Parts: sequence; C-alpha cells; structure tokens
Amino acid sequence: MKNKLKYIIPIVVFVIIIFAIYSLLFGKLFPYSPVIIGFSANETTNAVIYIQNGAKFNDFDKVNSFIPPIEEFFNLRYRDKPRIFIFKDKQNYFQRSMAKARFCSFYNGDIVIAPWALEEANRGELSLEIYLTHELTHSLIHQQSNLIMATKFPKWLHEGTAMYFANQMGTTLYPSKQDTYQYIRNGNFLHPKYYQTKQGKRIKLYTENRIGFIYSEFACIVDALIDQYGKDKFILYIKTLIKNKNHDRIFKNVYGIEFNVFIENFKKIVVTKNTTA
Repeated sequence: MKNKLKYIIPIVVFVIIIFAIYSLLFGKLFPYSPVIIGFSANETTNAVIYIQNGAKFNDFDKVNSFIPPIEEFFNLRYRDKPRIFIFKDKQNYFQRSMAKARFCSFYNGDIVIAPWALEEANRGELSLEIYLTHELTHSLIHQQSNLIMATKFPKWLHEGTAMYFANQMGTTLYPSKQDTYQYIRNGNFLHPKYYQTKQGKRIKLYTENRIGFIYSEFACIVDALIDQYGKDKFILYIKTLIKNKNHDRIFKNVYGIEFNVFIENFKKIVVTKNTTA
C-alpha cells in the first residue's frame, strides 16, 4: 500500500497542477492569471484593456476617463491599473469567467465585460459608463485589500456604494430612488445583514425585479448615510472596513449609532417623507 501511495500522490499532485494551470490560462480562473494568452493588451494612462483576438473595441479613451473621478471621490488610488477583459463571444466569456452577468469585478480588481453587454451599449440599451463605473468602484475597493480581506467586505455595501457612485438608480432594471422608496413604503425591504443568506432568500419582495430593487435599496441606504452624516464620514467608514471586518463595531465608532438602529431610522424616514409630502 505504501509503495502504491508513493506513485499515486505525485500523480494526483501533477494532475492538480495541470488543472490549475489550464484554469488560469483558459478556464474559470483566467481573470487571476498573470499570463494572458490570445488577447491584445491596450494600456492607457489609468487601465489596461485586453481585447480577445477577434473582438472589436476601441473606446479606450472613454474607459480611461472613468477612473480619475472614482479615485477623487474615494480619496484612494488604484494600486495597479485595473485590467479589463473583453471577449469575442459568449462561449469564451463563460469559459474564461465565473461570471454570468454583463459585467463583473473579481477580488483581485480585474473586470470582465460580456460581449452582449457591449452590443447592448452600442444599441443604446445601457450605459457603458454607468455599468463600468459600477465595476471599477468594486475594483478600487478590492485592490485596497488582500484577497482574503476583500471577501470579507460587506457585499451589501459594495453594491450600494457602486450603485450610488455610478448613479445607477433609475436605469435599466434598477428602480429610481423615488420608486425604491415607494416599494419600501409598500412593505418591501431586505435588511442588509440578510443579503445573500438563506434567510434573506426566504424574504418575499413584491417588486418588478428582485435584485434590481435590492441594489437600489442599498444605494438609498448609502445615499442616506452621506446625506445625514456627510461624505467624509462615509469615506472613513469605507476605508476602515477595507482593513477590518468587524462591520457593526466600525459603524458604531464612525457614526455613533448602532447599525440596526440606523436601518430602522432609515425606514421610518422613508415612511415619513411619504406622509409629509
């Protein structure tokens, strides 16, 4: 048995290594690969845009212009130029990305764009600036931390912050601030702590688009934080969370109020605005 293990273990290790290399070069781990095959690199002042052979894209200056306002707002700088990947077709996008959405930012700060998203942007059905700014906001926060801490940053706050900064409420599937407030007045609400949990998935929401409402709700919470306490405190809140995963303690230290109390107050304000309008 020991003799067999001497041969089996190296074979298993070898197979794992080969699989990992393949996944990085041609599979789902591609956005984390240090070696990029089959793409042309187009470096701008602020980003590196990789175009797969056979794909067409030339709005490099436009993409480059999206980045400075993000750095200015958050008073943070990208540690490395974000890498943005554009694919020639759906097959390659699904093969080399764990994402199924139109746009996705990974924990290392890299961004993938689905080919059909660019087609929709060219037809005027969505804004490349809004959607890519959303992902670049994620990318900036991801780059400020290591891979492990990046996974600990509150996902609701990630989405709410990106939605808020990209001014995404009221576009495509995302309800406007006014419509989101009305949904909340009608009894729809997902507490941020339940986002992407089993308990949260069981909460009924009677909205036109569940995820669209949730993202806009989180953007409204971010909007309320900035409106009530100012941008400086919000940026401090973000920067502290990048380095420390104890959200509720950080929130209390920055804002002087328990997070759950703030959420309840937010809901009351939404209702009050309706009754006093």
